[in-house]
Amino acid sequence: MTNIAPGWAGAAPPGPGDAAALAAHWEQWLERARESGDAALAAFAEGCQADPAARALLDALFGNSRYLTRCLVADQAFARLLLERGPDDAFAAALATARDDVDPGGESRAVAMKRLRIAKRRASLAIGMADIAGAWPLEKVTAALSDFASAALAASSAHLLRKAHESGALALPSPDEPERHSGLIVLGMGKLGARELNYSSDVDVIVLFDEAAYPDTGGLQQTFARLARTLVTVMDERTADGYVFRTDLRLRPDPASTAAALSVRAAEVYYASAGENWERAAMIKARPVAGDLEAGQRFLDSLQPFVWRRHLDFAAIQHIRAIKRQIDAHRGGGGVAVAGHNVKLGRGGIREIEFLAQTQQLVWGGRDESLRVRGTGEALDRLVAAGHMRRRAATELMAAYAFHRTLEHRLQMIDDRQTHSMPEDEEGVAHVAAFMGFESAGAFSEAFLAHLRTVESHYATLFEDEPALAEAGTLAFTGADHDAETLETLAGMGYAAPERASATIRAWHAGRHRAVRSDEARDRMAALVPTLLEAFAAAPDPDSALALFDEFLARLPTGAHLFSMFAARPALFDLVAEIMASAPRLANRLGRRPVLLDSVLSREFSDLDVPDADEMEPALAHAARRGLVRLFYVREFGMAEMQAALAAEARRARDVQDFLDAERRWANDKVFHIGVHMLRGLLSPVEAAGPLSDIADACLAAALPAVADAFAAVHGRVPGGAFAAVALGRLGGREMTVSEALGLLFVYDHDPGAASSDGRKPLAPRDYYGRLARRVVAALAAPTAEGALYDVETSPGPVVAALPAFADGADDLPLRAHLALASARAVWAEGDLGARFEAARRAALAHVPADGDSPAALAGLREGARREGVEEDLWSIEHKRGGLVDVEFAARCLQLRHAIEHGETLDGGTGAVFAAAGRLGLIDPEAAGQLADAATLWRNLHGILCLTVEGGFVEASASPALRAAIGRACGIADFDSLKEAVRETAARTATHYDALLGPPSLGG
Repeated sequence: MTNIAPGWAGAAPPGPGDAAALAAHWEQWLERARESGDAALAAFAEGCQADPAARALLDALFGNSRYLTRCLVADQAFARLLLERGPDDAFAAALATARDDVDPGGESRAVAMKRLRIAKRRASLAIGMADIAGAWPLEKVTAALSDFASAALAASSAHLLRKAHESGALALPSPDEPERHSGLIVLGMGKLGARELNYSSDVDVIVLFDEAAYPDTGGLQQTFARLARTLVTVMDERTADGYVFRTDLRLRPDPASTAAALSVRAAEVYYASAGENWERAAMIKARPVAGDLEAGQRFLDSLQPFVWRRHLDFAAIQHIRAIKRQIDAHRGGGGVAVAGHNVKLGRGGIREIEFLAQTQQLVWGGRDESLRVRGTGEALDRLVAAGHMRRRAATELMAAYAFHRTLEHRLQMIDDRQTHSMPEDEEGVAHVAAFMGFESAGAFSEAFLAHLRTVESHYATLFEDEPALAEAGTLAFTGADHDAETLETLAGMGYAAPERASATIRAWHAGRHRAVRSDEARDRMAALVPTLLEAFAAAPDPDSALALFDEFLARLPTGAHLFSMFAARPALFDLVAEIMASAPRLANRLGRRPVLLDSVLSREFSDLDVPDADEMEPALAHAARRGLVRLFYVREFGMAEMQAALAAEARRARDVQDFLDAERRWANDKVFHIGVHMLRGLLSPVEAAGPLSDIADACLAAALPAVADAFAAVHGRVPGGAFAAVALGRLGGREMTVSEALGLLFVYDHDPGAASSDGRKPLAPRDYYGRLARRVVAALAAPTAEGALYDVETSPGPVVAALPAFADGADDLPLRAHLALASARAVWAEGDLGARFEAARRAALAHVPADGDSPAALAGLREGARREGVEEDLWSIEHKRGGLVDVEFAARCLQLRHAIEHGETLDGGTGAVFAAAGRLGLIDPEAAGQLADAATLWRNLHGILCLTVEGGFVEASASPALRAAIGRACGIADFDSLKEAVRETAARTATHYDALLGPPSLGG
């Protein structure tokens, strides 16, 4: 009997699959022990045969794996340690042999190679037995294989660096720690980088060197290239003791024409100028494994822009998918089978699971740093967390991945062959089934096929859904003349002017627009035309939708990216068709920045699923979905979440301008996202005003410190100084639309004795904050390649005000300033300046001029702003009598009149003012309700018009889809009923407006 270590407790090794091999290997085991001359070892070997637990472990090896049997029989002393102390201690000992037992006094290459090979044999044995027995989970098995490979590479690199230093080829900065600051970079790629090596895997590495580590760069290229070649020899060469790992350098840039080791600079230039999508995918898993680890990480950091693209990259999916198809064609990708099936490259295999994860990482990882992970399982988990994959799909894929990787290991353990294919014959399949722990080949085959089909199904869903071709008939757009059958097809699809539609598509084929001048773009476009025409045919006015899309396409610099997105996400056609048909202004915005479509593919769109919507009544389903959207926006557009997102952008930015561009992209995405939900009736403009205001607040809160810091870098800080941004108008009342300008006032304070700032270019406080305010306005409003962030309207008086002067001059503020202050709020402030401004604001509003002319003065201000000719236009709702501005003036009037006695009227937007006034009895409750209803109608109508039309709304030229969108936003489906509501609301509001501004004084 023998003492089996606790580490084997609960082990459930499979039974032997080859009875003849089992008997022969037991005989070899016992014979070798007897011949050793070590009585204790012989007794141990015989005791294993008598001990049930030890026998079960050895039966699994002897009856299934010729390779592990050879390892065990050749090193029985280590086998005893393994069985008696367990796999963890045994693996640690093997790792120490590779990593720690280095003689700094001058170990020869031959001795080093022998030591590493013995260590590899022992590590393979410890890992293999732990795997077979089920003592370690898959993740620990693959991590141990990878960690040993990394340790072997590191030990080999250290040995070779020391020899190069001793020969004078290199002058190492730290000879006692050869790898430290050596400039040698060994990147583990693929499964080594991800710590997912298989049992008989090659290790793919890229060897680089950092010239900056050496003052004299002469001869470095030759030295490091020679070192890289020797590293492969040390790892790869077969000797009497075997080999360590087959080592491959072919993943380096342009391997056919470059040396075995490249300089960091040469590699950076290559990836920036000629790097391909497959290399981007490969770099996801790259990890420094040996040499100068800090230099390796710096290099990988420099490649982040190459690997992680700023915009969603569906073109990468198309390219990588093509590579996968080539693999399928040439290396066993065919159908799903058992006998002869390639578990790695075949359909439903390991590679498809890895492709699923990596390609989604490439698409989304540029926008979401949480997806930038190396491991397949972790990537799938992160994709679920980010909303790009269903939890069930990830769970099924990981179950298949664990099964496939375990099967891959069993295939390789049989004879240490780098194979991934099942045996072709029934006997071989039966052996593998037994090695996998199945009672029969049939049970194994059933489980294997189930996993293959599951992976195949998920893979096909993501990669192999081609856009459906039109079923209506012929669609041909080549030749000198219009195709008669095509015109008939277009007419049947609903196009009123089929010849014009045909001419539009033919112009695309001819490369009339820049977006379709490249062969690649035209090829992608041609494949999508049937789907595109069907999508627009579903619009109320297909011809107008197609014409707007043509205008949109004409503005694009390139169409390849857009067409790749459409190919990968055909449902985007429905959205684009909807925008083109019902929102010309939004369509123009999309034309200027087509990457805005990226945002509608983000998590928030996929999260808004209504449970059992198909079973609901349509109205109930819509209401439930709308409720989910509202709840989502409450969660998604919380200030804390937005500030965290912008803080992450700030960390990635190189300078303040880079950050402002990132902020523009972020804000434009969010605003477009809200606009799409408004257009679809999932969010009313009134409901959207809060999130839109939050976005503006977050942008101000992020931009002001960045601009202030950059300003202070030149001009220093004012002693005791504090700066604040105050929102006015609709931003102040949190009533933003998608195109609203920001009304801003800037306030500052400082120590009374401060004469100037303390920078290298000092400024007096007034000049300092005046220039800082102008710098902030310019940062917000300046157009760049990413567009402008916001237009800015400053206060009626000075752009910037000192708080003491503001507070002391409250009695002298003009009535226009009081109006602006009624809805003002500090959106960002240093220190307690925001609270002090709020106190000064309320104090100022308590000093509104109380003479009898004030109502007339208010009315005069309003009448002076009224525009000519608006009464004749039903849709000029802002400036007409009883329109939006009248409602807002009425609310401001109530605020100014009752600010002293009822400060709560100063809280909230226009509708909230009327609600408070009615509740407090300040005006007739019925009038308050009607004014609040008017505010809702006007704000909804104004908000949807700001989203959908440029300039004024012209009813005669509005498409049916646009009319429907306007009515949907206002909650009035029938357009004629909406027109009547507009007339009645304007007349009723005008009456209440006159009543409120009629009393002789504001003194209440």
